[in-house]
Amino acid sequence: MYHRILVPIDGSPTSLRGLDEAIRLAGLMGSVLRLIHVVDELKYVTGFESLPAPDLLPLMEEAGEQILQQGRERAEHAGIRTETLLFTSLAGRLCDLVAEQASAWNADLIVIGTHGRRGVGRVLLGSGAEQILRLAPVPVLLVRAPSGEEEADVQARVDITTT
Repeated sequence: MYHRILVPIDGSPTSLRGLDEAIRLAGLMGSVLRLIHVVDELKYVTGFESLPAPDLLPLMEEAGEQILQQGRERAEHAGIRTETLLFTSLAGRLCDLVAEQASAWNADLIVIGTHGRRGVGRVLLGSGAEQILRLAPVPVLLVRAPSGEEEADVQARVDITTT
């Protein structure tokens, strides 16, 4: 039984799909969710400066808080107890932070949305989900993003219902 489910989210459709699966599991098992978001400053460094502009970090943190708040509202709307944590990472890897948080919080499960890239795409882009899977001290549930065709079908249905 999974009592504590850790869910890293970044606001992408893929991570929201993972969140939705975690919400379903938590509803079935009476679990609590902990949503985490990592503000990765290094993602915005071009190599010509040592760090991002000082005024950029507060904006990134504010965006991260909004992502967490939207995730919390989504879970609480389904009746799930939810905690959120925002991390700012200058020198750490996401996978290390997730593994550390899973241990520190005594998580029973980590749920992550993944693109499911294979071959050259995975080699070139890396796989954050795979790195978390390798380091995780607890079971990890990888929730695949819809394929391009499924995603287009979902978007078409959204467009039809909103017009």
